[in-house]
Formats: sequence, structure tokens, C-alpha cells
Amino acid sequence: MTKSVLVLILSLLQICALSSSSSTIDTLKVGSSISVEKSGDALVSKNGVFSAGFHAVGVNAASFAIWFTKASDSDIVWMANRDKLVNGRGSKLSLLHAGNLILVDGSDGGQNSITLWAGDIATSTSLRLQLLNTGNLVLWSNSTNIVWQSFDSPTDTLLPQQALSKNTSLTSSTSETDYFSGYYKLRFDTDNILRLIYDGPDFSSPYWPEQELNDSGRSRNNFTRIMTLDSLGHFSSSDYLEFSSSDIGIRRWRRLKLDFDGILRVYSLEESSRTWIVSWQAISQSCAVRRSCGPNSLCSYLPDFGKTCTCLPGYKVKDSADLTSGCELDIHIPCNGNGNNNSGVGFLHLAHVDFYGFDMAFYYNRSLQDCIDLCMKSCDCKGFRIISAFEGVYVCYLKNILLNGYYAPTIDGDMYAKLPEKYLFSDFTPQRPPTLNCSKEVVRLVKRTRRNGSVMFLLWFAIVVGCVEMICIFMVWCFLFRNDKDPNEDVKGYLLVASKFRNFSYAELKKATRDFSEEIGRGAGGIVYKGILSDQRVAAIKRLNEANQGEAEFLAEVGTIGRLNHMNLIDMWGFCAEGKHRLLVYEYMEHGSLAKNLAANTVSADKRFEIAIKTARGLAYLHEECLEWILHCDVKPQNILLDSNYNPKVADFGLSKLLNRGSIKDASFSRMRGTRGYMAPEWVFNLPITSKVDVYSYGIVVLELVTGYNPTGSQANSNGEMIENKRVVTWVREKMKEAATRPESLIEDIIDPRIRGACDIKKMEILVRVALQCVEEDKDARPTMSQVVEMLLQQKPYLP
Repeated sequence: MTKSVLVLILSLLQICALSSSSSTIDTLKVGSSISVEKSGDALVSKNGVFSAGFHAVGVNAASFAIWFTKASDSDIVWMANRDKLVNGRGSKLSLLHAGNLILVDGSDGGQNSITLWAGDIATSTSLRLQLLNTGNLVLWSNSTNIVWQSFDSPTDTLLPQQALSKNTSLTSSTSETDYFSGYYKLRFDTDNILRLIYDGPDFSSPYWPEQELNDSGRSRNNFTRIMTLDSLGHFSSSDYLEFSSSDIGIRRWRRLKLDFDGILRVYSLEESSRTWIVSWQAISQSCAVRRSCGPNSLCSYLPDFGKTCTCLPGYKVKDSADLTSGCELDIHIPCNGNGNNNSGVGFLHLAHVDFYGFDMAFYYNRSLQDCIDLCMKSCDCKGFRIISAFEGVYVCYLKNILLNGYYAPTIDGDMYAKLPEKYLFSDFTPQRPPTLNCSKEVVRLVKRTRRNGSVMFLLWFAIVVGCVEMICIFMVWCFLFRNDKDPNEDVKGYLLVASKFRNFSYAELKKATRDFSEEIGRGAGGIVYKGILSDQRVAAIKRLNEANQGEAEFLAEVGTIGRLNHMNLIDMWGFCAEGKHRLLVYEYMEHGSLAKNLAANTVSADKRFEIAIKTARGLAYLHEECLEWILHCDVKPQNILLDSNYNPKVADFGLSKLLNRGSIKDASFSRMRGTRGYMAPEWVFNLPITSKVDVYSYGIVVLELVTGYNPTGSQANSNGEMIENKRVVTWVREKMKEAATRPESLIEDIIDPRIRGACDIKKMEILVRVALQCVEEDKDARPTMSQVVEMLLQQKPYLP
């Protein structure tokens, strides 16, 4: 009797197990579909944690998605069609006999399907779609071969065991309830650094790691570009970024998500309450995210309100339905016909405020009144930011767009917004928001648990161990980096700011250059040597003149240069900051400077035309495409280097600002930069310096490419005319006017005699006409560098 009862019980248990397993299916076979209209029609992983099926979006739309089954709010971790939703009726995911995995949109009878995988009929019989216990939806061609997987195309979430590589990225959604792709991205940049980037229609800008920290501790030398998060809460990346979640060591379900507000967070699942808690986040202050508020508004954080966007006085909400659209002027700011602001306009002082980017010009060593006068002279100037250099003297940044506004008591520097006088009251503060509240932030609540004696003991033990470790690290640091005297504060900052580059020791570079024995160039800033690094790369190592002053400016410039990335700009590999030694390590250019090659006549006419275009592209990137507003200030053939294929790369951009100004005998150099013969008139007449000074210098370089005349001395042309090169512009203009009034063309008289018989006259004429526009006395009459590129590429030497 007892035996028969036992058999009956075992049979019942087996039946229950079978029925339970049959109720959850993790695999879709060939010829099968998952329908949007069948409730509960989904794949469920064997562990029951993940589900894959259609998720309703809006009233009658859906997306095929993967979500956490165990979480109370079924958080979505992947979407197949987030930007191309399908109809809530008639749509299905099908694994066809032809070998294709397709998402059929029911709104058009399947005519507009999304193909996830295209196979062939020869392998279709062995295909199967399976949702794994990791949350990865995979398509098997046999028992071991994966031909497609959802892990290869993440949306805004990364799961443990899922890698982010150089070919993938995370993209935020547009809001908490709208799953369409937003503008915030997590990806590896071209320099192998993992970054959070705002990539919108108006501009693109990285915002994490913070610019000031400059990727401290990261490495650019690992080209594998891969990052992972494990189930214990440890994150690691190929650029040596590592962090741990606050609950490290506890095995639980986690997800790394780039939220709609642009902040990267790690969430851990509390299984008892089936809710998510934030166990790590990249940015603590949400206002540090680019474009967290729209134009003409300030972002501030208030304990009672969270993140708040405030319109500046004189501005009103542009679109209450779209808070990111920012604010617009309530009344017009008057401006006269000369481009200056009339009376009735002033400036509102905003302490501890920054509007990142969009600098139309910047000026060193100016008083507050100087900055006011400069902004008043331009109707495009919406305000200016000042940073104190020393008492009463500032660096002044003029802004033509007020975007990325950010208020925090820790911000160094103040902002002055140009407004009608009626709005110039002094009690405005972004801490009392009058109008505009931003969209709801992601709620970050950590569940309060009951006190537990063992947990408290472990917590205090960890704190004590951590303190001991910090003390040990500090003692080791003091031992390794101590000097006979306390290090200069600027040098400390240098080590922090420039740590994204390879930090070479002076001994390393001395060995690489064989005790600085092979000089390949020199200038006012220092001497350049050829060297071979320990990894056998050939480098150009510039030894800057010793500098103890102006280190803060040096740091800013090094950080700026290191973030640049363009095929026509020289690439910086590293630096040395040891004692008084300041060295910069660049890629080596086999054919040296354009000046040397022009003197040796090693560049053909066609190559000169190509050099003119590519140099213009590099300068256009500096002026308009990179994240900071950068002037070169010393465009000349000596600073245009040629690689093994004679492709040009602009060098020494911003380097004049790296030098120790105290070592320059000419005191006016603090205001005048460049090389005589290539300098724009603005330098001489102390006019506002804009990107047009580089345009002027570029025009002189192009004239040198065509004529062969160096604008630093006197030469005779083929007709015996003595050409004073400071008047080469006038001479070329006269020749072009003469050619326009006489039937026979005199353009050949302008061309370098060494290439005259082997050049395309039309191309040379285009170069001359573009160059003459670049060297106009009036800077407003000169084209921008992007316009120069367009004219040369289209071979139409006039602005449309």
C-alpha cells in the first residue's frame, strides 16, 4: 500500500513538472511565429527571468522586446524596432522556412517588414530562435553556431556577460515613457576612450568623463575597445576604467542603463520587493549633462525640486510641451546698422554660472569693462563669461549662443548676459525658479533595510580597511613623487588634466631621442627632435622652452589638443611634465614641413592644389567642427607637415598659447601671435581676434603655393620684377586686374616658374581667387574655412 502511494506521488510530481515546463517556451522553431494579438505569446527563458515578445507602445503600436519577467515593472532591456514601431494588430515575429527571421508589420499586410536575419533555405531546417538565461536572444544554425544575437545590437541597456565593443553603443530613449532613440550615447571614441556623448542635431559634445578630469587614469593605447559588467557588480573597460556597484559581491540581477536624462546607471534587483535600486551612477549632478536644459535657460539642482530649468530674465518658455526647446527673448534687443547695440542694453551678472561651448571669440588679459565693450560691439554676442587670471584681469569668452547653462556654487567664473535695461535687476538667482521645470528625473530610491549586526560589522570593517588603504596609497604617493621642494600647483594640475595621454618620463624621451641628438626643426616655442619610442613608433618630440609661469593655460591647451581628431591635424601621443621639463610627443611626418618641400620643389602643381584643400579642411575642423572654439594663430608652411604620401597635417595649433610668455622679449606677443608676413591686420591694429585671422594666414599660404614667393623677404620673378613679399598680395591683385582687362591671360605670370609648364591653369586661377578673398583687409569680407573648402571642392572661386 505504502509503495503504491509513493509511486502515485512521484507520478503526480512528474506530471506537474511536465506541465510546468510546457507552459514556458524558450525556443521558436522554423515556420513558427509570435503574434502581437495573442496575450502571453512570448518566449520565456528557462530560468524564468526574461521574456521576449511584443510590448505595447502607445494606443495601437508595438515593439518586439526583451524584458525582465521578475521585476514588478517589467523593465525593457532590448528592442528590435524602437524607431520603427509596428501595428498593434496583425504584426508578428516569424522564423520563415526560407531561413529569414523577420518582424512583420500588420498595418500593410507585411509589405514593410523588418529583417533581423537573412539566411538561405539550405540551412533553414536547422535554425531555431532561443531566449537564453542571460537575456540574450540568439538564432542558432545548429547546436553550437550562433548566426545572430540581440547582444550584438544593444539599445539603452547592457546586461551581465554582454560586451560593449567598438562597433556598438548604448543610446538613450527620448523620455521615460517614449522609447524612441534619444541623443545621449555611450560609446568608445576614436581615441579608444569610453565616453558619454550628447550627439544631437545642433551639436555634439562629450560630457563624461568630465573635461576637467580629462579621462584621468584612462589609456588610449588599448585598441580592443571592449567593456563588460559582471553579475557581482564589477565594471571593467579596455581603457582601464573600472568601478564597482555599491552592493559589490552580492550575486543578483543587474543592468547598466543609459537613462533618458543622459546619466549612466547600474541598477540592482531587490528580489524580495521585485524593485530596482541604483547601485552606481556615472554623474551625480544631472546639470553636468549637455543640453539638460534648452537654450537661454539655466540648469540648477535644488533638494526640494531636483533638477530645475530657469529662463533667464527677459526670456520666456519657447514651447511648454517641449521643455528642451528652452527659452526665447520676450522683447527684441536693439541693434544699430553698424552691428553695435544701442543704449538701453546692459549686462546681468550671474555668479557661478557657465554656458559651456559656443565661444565666438576669447580674449586674454582684459578688464571687465573691456569685456563689456567687446560684447556691445557685436549684435551676435549674447553675453560673455569671465575667469579671473589675477586681480582685476580676466580671460573673456564671448558667447553667440547661450546653451548648456549650468549654475553651481562650485563653478569658477561668472557670466554676464546681455539684456534690455528693464531686466537688469540684481535679485535673480536660478535657485528660485520662476517658470520652467524640467521633465521628471529618474527616481533613485534605495530601500531602507532593517539593521543587521553582521552587516554593520562588515560595513565598519570595510570602512576601516578602506581608510588604511587610503593612508598606504597616500604614503606611497608621497614616496614616489616627492621633490626637494613642494611641487608647483600648476604641475599638480598638469598631472591630473593631461593624464589621458601617455605620461612619458624625461629619461624615456631622452633615451628615445638618443640624448636629443637628431634635431628636425625649431621655432620660438622650442626644438623638435626625432625619436623612437619603446614600442618602436617613430615620433617627433618637441622640447618646449622651460616654463614656470602660465601653467594653467598650458594645461588647458594640452587637454584641448589631445581631444582633437582629424586626418588633417597632427596627432599628439603624449607628454612629459617632470620638474621644469615640458615635452610634447607627436606622430612623425616623413616628408617634413611644406616650407621645406616648397623650397626643394618636391610638390607638383596637382599636389599643391590637394594640399590647399586638405589644409583648409583641418582648419575648418578647428574653427567649426571640434568641441572647443580653437584658433591656430600661426598658420604658415612651416606648420603644415606632410606624411609619406604628401598628405598635409596642420601642426602647432594653439601651441603659441602653450609657451611661457615671460620668456618672450617682445611684451606685445601676449596680444600678437603668429609670424610676420602671415599675420592678419587685426593683430597690428589690436582689433578683436576671430577665426578670420587664420583665414587670412591661410590665404597667404595659398598664394605662396601658387607663386612660390615666401612672404618674409624679397625675390625677383621670371620677368626681373623685384617682389617685396609683404606686398605680394597687392602684386597678385594687380596682375589679376590686368588679366581681366586684357584679352590674353596673365595668370601664368603669377604661377611659380618651376611648375608653370606642368599645371592646370584653371586650378591655379581658382586658388588665386580664393586666396585673394581670404586676405581681404576687412575680416567680415573673408570667407569661413568651411566656405573655402566648398569653393575649392566645387572649383567655384566665389561665395554663392
